[in-house]
Amino acid sequence: MLARRMPWRKALGLAGIWFAIFLILFLIVGASKSMPGDIWSRVASLFRDDEQQVTGGMVRLEMAADGHFWATGSINGVSRRMLVDSGATTTSLSLDTAKAAGLDLEQSPFPVQLDTANGMVMAKTSSVDRLVIGSIDARDLRVVVSEQFGNTDVLGMNFLSRLGSWRVEGRTLMLSPKGAEPVSTSETKS
Repeated sequence: MLARRMPWRKALGLAGIWFAIFLILFLIVGASKSMPGDIWSRVASLFRDDEQQVTGGMVRLEMAADGHFWATGSINGVSRRMLVDSGATTTSLSLDTAKAAGLDLEQSPFPVQLDTANGMVMAKTSSVDRLVIGSIDARDLRVVVSEQFGNTDVLGMNFLSRLGSWRVEGRTLMLSPKGAEPVSTSETKS
């Protein structure tokens, strides 16, 4: 404004208009964040997993012949074999699993782009009401869903990081929720 040598009244008027625009946007965004079920809370929920709860006792998974750890999980009551992958940021489900579990794939209006071991993938986001693995019970778990995942369902770090601990001893993966008692619930080789 100074470079244009604009009259001070006009400059003050333009500054006032910009201030009003920013104030209105601030109020709209602030008000919309407090309304449940709107787009802002859905977008924000994609990046937070603090609502997730994990309870239960220790689960032991034996390494499979392929060198991976597989868990049989119940996703909203639907039984699936899941690869435990500490390299995956988010738990990911195949489209078939998501449909069988009754997930709302329109929960997020925008797809996300993921960089996977097999390249870039477009996925939808959703959440699982209940995921059970042995005696471990996880609630409100955020997931990504894509047809490009094929038939593979992956248990990622957003699940593992909510546990009290997880570790590998020899050929056994031990999953232990916070405050879990040392229950000997074992998964068999898959």
